[in-house]
Amino acid sequence: MIYKTFVETNGKRMARVTFMLPNTPRAEKIHLVGDFNDWNYSSHPFHRDHKGARTLTLDLELGRVYQFRYLRDGEEWMNDSQADAYVYNPNGTYNFIVVTDPDFERYDGA
Repeated sequence: MIYKTFVETNGKRMARVTFMLPNTPRAEKIHLVGDFNDWNYSSHPFHRDHKGARTLTLDLELGRVYQFRYLRDGEEWMNDSQADAYVYNPNGTYNFIVVTDPDFERYDGA
């Protein structure tokens, strides 16, 4: 799941985005990888809470479209059905999208 709030930090409005994954017992480590960190496979590890859920919160620039993926144990890419959108990537799979525009409304097909 992805939760967004819009905050002011250091005099600048930002999108505070929390990425949350339910209990994933098969994974030792999960990292958030995307264009906001130059697709670095290890710079953004998720933190596990006492119930096993994993979360990671980032402050991202407003008005942007960011691509991302989840990487389990450095080997397996995970999907996010709650992303704002997805795009095909050169590896034959999909990258997921998070939009940081405060006026953006996700289309659920209904």
